[in-house]
Amino acid sequence: MSGSYSEIYKSAGVDITAGYKAVDLMKPYVRNTFIPGVLGGIGGFGGLFQPDLTGISEPVLVSGTDGVGTKLKIAFLTGKFDTVGIDCVAMCVNDVVCAAAKPLFFLDYIAVGKNRPEVVADIVKGVSDGCIKAGCALIGGETAEMPGFYPEDEFDLAGFCVGLADRQKITDCSGIVPGDIVIGLPSTGVHSNGFSLVRKLLIDGEASVSVYSDELGCTVGEALLTPTEIYVKPLLALMEAVKVKGAAHITGGGFFENIPRMLPEGICAEIDTKAIPVLPIFNLLARTGNIAPREMYNTFNMGVGMAVVTAPEDADKALEVLRTNGIKAEILGVCRAGEKGVELR
Repeated sequence: MSGSYSEIYKSAGVDITAGYKAVDLMKPYVRNTFIPGVLGGIGGFGGLFQPDLTGISEPVLVSGTDGVGTKLKIAFLTGKFDTVGIDCVAMCVNDVVCAAAKPLFFLDYIAVGKNRPEVVADIVKGVSDGCIKAGCALIGGETAEMPGFYPEDEFDLAGFCVGLADRQKITDCSGIVPGDIVIGLPSTGVHSNGFSLVRKLLIDGEASVSVYSDELGCTVGEALLTPTEIYVKPLLALMEAVKVKGAAHITGGGFFENIPRMLPEGICAEIDTKAIPVLPIFNLLARTGNIAPREMYNTFNMGVGMAVVTAPEDADKALEVLRTNGIKAEILGVCRAGEKGVELR
């Protein structure tokens, strides 16, 4: 019998051979993400990456980490696991790119109650798809089988990303002045925040995710599992074309928490809530929970996954660049003098 097999460890709930099978199944997905700079493959004790510093005068590493949160509960109910990895990547790389950093590499952490190799491979496929869309490499990760800590049919998923920026180009928001334009980049849905409230309002067991909604044009589960948009390539293209003064990833806390994070003191962002149509899923949530508009904008992205600030003379070009790169962006509002924060109109 192979020395890699442990009957006594398996009796405690940890199947080492299942872990090996999961690694074998995920290897093609990992290889698909490799970009110049990746050294070696997976299986070592650390992921190796050699960055190309050509043309960068003051290299700065920018890192981000996040998880998928209780959106995973929807995946458990639907049995669909090949998209939550995209969410995991998106939540990290969308943060990193706000600082004008190009994501270089990504690592994931999957903690399972029972290692089901095909499920783990599906999760990693999603991570791979997200990395490819972001232009970064998946160079390592960890799958931890933790019986007794997680139910056998559940897992948690988190990730970590490192990007590279030139210090001279980092968006520090200090140049934002009254009259600057706020541009909104549409979201694809709820993304990966607010799902504790979403589940309270819409999810009541397995049957609820299978309900077809004419309003949504799909089942409730399908709408909620729509992956988080990855804005990396369009935003990097925008930053090459015009001066982006600030960028904000609209995550938990909605407009009121995230937009001020890109504003200097003394600047308020006036936001036109009619600029980008509110997605049907948010109308359904608001109606079901009888939630006031301000609370909705304080919790969800409401159809805007990313906001950027440019000078007024750059706004038209910015919209053109984003639309050329597949993002139907719109002018969302304007900056004015006032207490730092957000005003909706």
